[in-house]
Amino acid sequence: MVVNLKQTFRWFGPTDPVTLAAIRQTGATGIVTALHHIKAGEAWGREEIRQRKETVEAAGLRWSVVESVNVHESIKTASAERDAYIEKYIVSLKNLAAENIKTVCYNFMPVLDWTRTNLDFRLPNNASALRYDVPAVTAFDLYILEREGAFREFTLQQQEAKAYLDSLDADAKNQLIKNVLAGLPGTKEVYTIPQFKEHLKKYAETDAHKLKENLAYFLKAIIPDAEALGIKMCIHPDDPPFPILGLPRVVSTEQDLNDLVNAAPSPSNGITFCTGSLGARADNDLPGMVERLGSHIHFLHLRNVKREPDGSFYEDDHLAGSTDMYAVIKNIILEQQKRQGQGRTDIAIPMRPDHGHKILDDVNYDTYPGYSITGRMKGLAELRGLELGIKRSLFNG
Repeated sequence: MVVNLKQTFRWFGPTDPVTLAAIRQTGATGIVTALHHIKAGEAWGREEIRQRKETVEAAGLRWSVVESVNVHESIKTASAERDAYIEKYIVSLKNLAAENIKTVCYNFMPVLDWTRTNLDFRLPNNASALRYDVPAVTAFDLYILEREGAFREFTLQQQEAKAYLDSLDADAKNQLIKNVLAGLPGTKEVYTIPQFKEHLKKYAETDAHKLKENLAYFLKAIIPDAEALGIKMCIHPDDPPFPILGLPRVVSTEQDLNDLVNAAPSPSNGITFCTGSLGARADNDLPGMVERLGSHIHFLHLRNVKREPDGSFYEDDHLAGSTDMYAVIKNIILEQQKRQGQGRTDIAIPMRPDHGHKILDDVNYDTYPGYSITGRMKGLAELRGLELGIKRSLFNG
């Protein structure tokens, strides 16, 4: 029997304009959600987890994946409080397992979970997409943030960045600040420039090598408990997958992912394979990464970005963009067949369509950036059809 991917949809909880009833009509059967109201680092109580699970199940859906149990900054910077926060993290895992929720997505990105410069980039068909523009980030870093070290880092781009900034009026500059500093999960809160500078100071002594050491420390501390609980931990790649604003990135390449799984070898130490984040780097061979790292993939974010020569990119249609989605999905299907032959119990991998465009009626809803209902439903339908077509071609029926 050919196993299907588990089709899921992200939901930000009761305040999300996208309702569970609407999500059910997309064809998704699983929900990806989190208790976003709980401050990062604090333990999740079992009763609150149960309440969220019951809300999802009352809508005829299943809470399939937690995204995310956020990692406190003290763990990332190895401050004196990190062991106490790791203990709280383990408490959250135990309470999730007690409610039979056993796939947990997380990330190890410093300060910001994602970064874009334009949250309303208009495509030729007037659909609204997310965009990351390198000159805009450089201008922000040099002349708005005025980060120490930026002028040494951007020796060749200063003139272009200044021209870009000078082309913006006051409203556009304020919008750029808001967009760059808006990458906080499940909230529309935005850092101020002074707040962000204070966060940068905490990473003054944490380069990529140290951050990777801190990630390994975290994994060695939590993975034994996760394995005992039957939980699959799956790290999300950096978004974007390269250093920005002086902050290091350590989950951006195939080598990074190999280092991750080798830091704490276990069936519970795995990957959220995000084709959008990893696909923003031209040197990442995504189909090959699925083939070589497939056994460690516990969750899939499927989206596509269109890369530009200077490193800029924007969110394209799910089957367009710079990533060969056909080759990626084909290798995922083959990975599932391999798991079936090995007798694994985690054969069907949960997936969700990520970062849909705002199209049609989406413009009437104030949704989180990238999380419109119709745009993601379109992506899910395309991915569902692609999966079926590949299976028919591979297995003759």
